[in-house]
Amino acid sequence: MGKNGSKVGCWIAIAILALLLFGSFLTNIGLTTALFSSPSARGNDYPVDQMPEFNEVWSHGYGDAKVARIELAGVIMRGRRERIFGYEPDMVESILAQIRAATNDREVRAILLEVDSPGGAVTPSDEIYAALQRFKREDDQRVVVVLIRGVGASGAYYAAMAGDYVMAEPTSIVGSVGVIMQTINIKALGEKIGLSSVTIASGENKDMLNPLEEVDPQHVAMLQELVDGMQERFASIVVNARGLDGRELLDGRVFSAEQAAEARLIDGVGYLQDAIDQLKRMLGVEDVHMIRYQEELGFFDMFMAAKMPQLPDFSAMQSPRFLYLWNP
Repeated sequence: MGKNGSKVGCWIAIAILALLLFGSFLTNIGLTTALFSSPSARGNDYPVDQMPEFNEVWSHGYGDAKVARIELAGVIMRGRRERIFGYEPDMVESILAQIRAATNDREVRAILLEVDSPGGAVTPSDEIYAALQRFKREDDQRVVVVLIRGVGASGAYYAAMAGDYVMAEPTSIVGSVGVIMQTINIKALGEKIGLSSVTIASGENKDMLNPLEEVDPQHVAMLQELVDGMQERFASIVVNARGLDGRELLDGRVFSAEQAAEARLIDGVGYLQDAIDQLKRMLGVEDVHMIRYQEELGFFDMFMAAKMPQLPDFSAMQSPRFLYLWNP
């Protein structure tokens, strides 16, 4: 009886092992299939950056006039976050890719840009503005409507100047037309704790804004000239886009939505449905077919998208840079 029992137990163990092996086999087949069928694993036969492709998600409306709904949210800054494998695209490139997709699609008649951003780096803000302008140049019947939902300040307001109509929700903050560059100087602290800088540079201006050295007034003057040039570009774009008579209000201050409308910095105050109604009027249609762009992800892409734990990027925050940013 003991021998028979041990034989039965042995066969049960073998059966369980066989089932586990079979399950592992099926799992590996599934993973392999997902790997080679995922968009990122397949080769491409078209220029993916020039002509990005997305899944289109039906967002709003039952009409025929196709409108792309694109979100500009957060600080406008380039920078990739690590994944377990590789990196995820930065927010700037994601927005630019969506605008390019809309530009390439002849059926897209308008973009609704939803803004909730304090601005950010100068160049990415300008890139988004330029991409929206190009969208319209490809077809002079196209329009861009901007809806500010929370904050549309500095670089985000700069990008919004590509809009044919700019609306802000009643509680939004608008404006902050200006340029800022910040750094820290810890020379006095360094002297107290015995910390000094050893720098080998190719020229007297290469070590500009060394935090452990006295600030040189000549360096400040050089940088101020650059800031003034960037402000001139920003202010000129706003004046031309909004048809302003002067620049008195373009000194970095922010406005409520009502104040911005009174100052002609925006065209109106309202909510999402109001912006959609404005789009209908501008397109001359009774309804629109609004879509969102969504990246096509296979199983393997979702696995690859798992993020690494992140620490704050203090180096990026401390690096001197020119910003179209409202930073209260």
